[in-house]
Amino acid sequence: MNQQILFNDDFMFDKKLLLWSATAMISGQVVTIHFHSNQLNKLKEIDQKTQFDLEETAELWLEENELESNEIHIYFNY
Repeated sequence: MNQQILFNDDFMFDKKLLLWSATAMISGQVVTIHFHSNQLNKLKEIDQKTQFDLEETAELWLEENELESNEIHIYFNY
């Protein structure tokens, strides 16, 4: 799947769900991407390197999966 993804610079930590989220525009649709990771949950903020890595992970996810709603949940095994 070759979609244009425009990431917003809005990473935020959801204290209720205990995960980091960000929004992106994918093929004209606003999508929230949730990153489930115990390691990420320990961070107080997302630095540029981590942001780049998470955006790349989301792009890879989209290459392998179909976008079925306005939310994506990406789970890390570490």
